[in-house]
Amino acid sequence: MNIELVSRKLEELSKSSFRSSFHLKEKDKAYLKEKGFETILSHAKDFIANRLASQNSLNDGSQTPMKGHPVFIAQHATATCCRSCLYKWHHISKNKELTNKEQNYIVSIIMAWLIKNMN
Repeated sequence: MNIELVSRKLEELSKSSFRSSFHLKEKDKAYLKEKGFETILSHAKDFIANRLASQNSLNDGSQTPMKGHPVFIAQHATATCCRSCLYKWHHISKNKELTNKEQNYIVSIIMAWLIKNMN
C-alpha cells in the first residue's frame, strides 16, 4: 500500500470536525495491546469483507457500530464505515463489489489510524 497516499488521506480526514472527534478509549487501547496488531488486522479484514465489500451492502450507513471494537472506531474516523462514506471521502463507487486492492487500501488506512492513535 502507498504509505504516502494513506498519510495524505489521514491528514485530510483530520481536518473534519466529525472524523477527528473519534478517539480510542483506554479500554480500546488495552484490547489492542492484549490482542496484538496481527489479530486486529485479521479482524479489520473480516469486517471489511463481510460488512462492506458486497455491491449491495445491507443497511448502508448503519452497518458499523459506533463502539465495541477499535476497528469500528477507526472505520468512523477514517470514513470507511459505509459505502456512502467510502464514496464521499475515498471516491470508491457504491455500485460495485470492492476489489481486493480496494479492501487492502481500506484496511491499510484503518490500521494506520489505529497505530497513530495508540501513541
